[in-house]
Amino acid sequence: MHVRLMEVMVMGRWAVLGLLGLAQFMLIVDITVVQVALPTIGTELKLDREALTWVVTTYTLVFGGLMVLGGRLADAFGARRTLLAGLGVFAAASLVCGVSGDGATLIAGRAFQGVGAALMSPSALAVITRTYHGELRNRALGVWGAIGGSGAAVGVLAGGLLTAGPGWSWVFYVNVPIGLAVLAVLPRLVERDEPSTAGRRVDVPGAVTVTLATALLIYGLVGAGDAGWGAFSTLAALGGAVLGYGLFVLVERNVRTPLMRAETMARRAVVSGTFVMLAATGLLLGLFFVSSLYLQHVLGYDALATGLIFLPVAVAITLGAHLGGRLVGKVGGRPVALVSFALTAAGAALMMRISPDASVWTTLVPGFVLAAFGIGPAFVTATTTTMANVPAGEAGVAAGVINTFHELGGSIGVAVVSTMAAASLAPGAVGIEGFTGALLLCVIVAAVAAVVSPVLVPAGKPSGVTVGHGHGH
Repeated sequence: MHVRLMEVMVMGRWAVLGLLGLAQFMLIVDITVVQVALPTIGTELKLDREALTWVVTTYTLVFGGLMVLGGRLADAFGARRTLLAGLGVFAAASLVCGVSGDGATLIAGRAFQGVGAALMSPSALAVITRTYHGELRNRALGVWGAIGGSGAAVGVLAGGLLTAGPGWSWVFYVNVPIGLAVLAVLPRLVERDEPSTAGRRVDVPGAVTVTLATALLIYGLVGAGDAGWGAFSTLAALGGAVLGYGLFVLVERNVRTPLMRAETMARRAVVSGTFVMLAATGLLLGLFFVSSLYLQHVLGYDALATGLIFLPVAVAITLGAHLGGRLVGKVGGRPVALVSFALTAAGAALMMRISPDASVWTTLVPGFVLAAFGIGPAFVTATTTTMANVPAGEAGVAAGVINTFHELGGSIGVAVVSTMAAASLAPGAVGIEGFTGALLLCVIVAAVAAVVSPVLVPAGKPSGVTVGHGHGH
């Protein structure tokens, strides 16, 4: 009888992991699934390049900007309660995205998806660490870590299948029944947790300030593609972003429980981790963005064909991350970071050979696969070298910072390549110089990262750290 009871308890715990993994899977998929649907969304809703860029960046911007706040709220009000609230917001926002008939409604829905994701992701991880212990926890976190790569792969394929089938709205509709099902079952399996009295003070001003500052930065970067870098709107937005980040520093120095402690942010391991993560996610989502638009705008591929073309790219990310996880522990983070970004630069350079007269299977795809294979180990390097070199008491804050830059890096990367590709996306534009210019910028960024990251990344071989690549894993 006792053995049977233990079996039921273990099965219940793995059911919790399955449901939490499914919820997290939705968050990851929603980063890449939209990339394939972008041209169709633009055509049906009559959205220009700037609006399409915001469809991608708004989600990652709000997700990243509020993620640390979400973790604080989980401490203050309980991880279970915060998780369920985030799940409800995400499902409702997905419905809004699906029914939206104009760009403003869609972008607003994406913002609220980001709010829900920022509440869900850190809360789900907190529930896992509370539910599992010892070897079970390591196994659970290993499953959690695998979700990122598989989510990227499924996202690009699902984006193509849904867009080509029932329509792009189903990219968002599919989240609603999944979210409601998890919302109905999860409360029965996850025990209530006691809120932390120490976590009652929540730095809302800091979270709002850093998110708004980053939004201004992205607005300036995106607008520069049409208005120009010297335009008043561009300079005003970029200047506002600088002032916003300055205000954020002042807020963090004066609140009792800051989102990001200055002492933690100044640590070399955190600086290197944020740099590597920012560069890696910026390059990855930037390459996805420009490639999707090139394939569908210039070559005339439909969404399904684009998703199938991206599938080996998503698989390469996962393989690269697994290989990176093994190598970082054997040779250290510095050589892995160097080789990772060098491969990414080489891959992006190969992608520059694109031509309307050449096959994507000999130009774009091989280069993108190589670049993605290089980016995978960079994700692992950012996480493992940071967590292995910060004091235990600062591990939670450091993880939150790295995960925040995972999302913000994607927002900034898409904004920059969108601006560079503007010349080839304007109405009546001919030629692909905008696309090749965006790819050249990716080559330069990856090459600079290959030089800078070995200088920043701490020496030695990290140990005792669960390997993951963002999103709390």
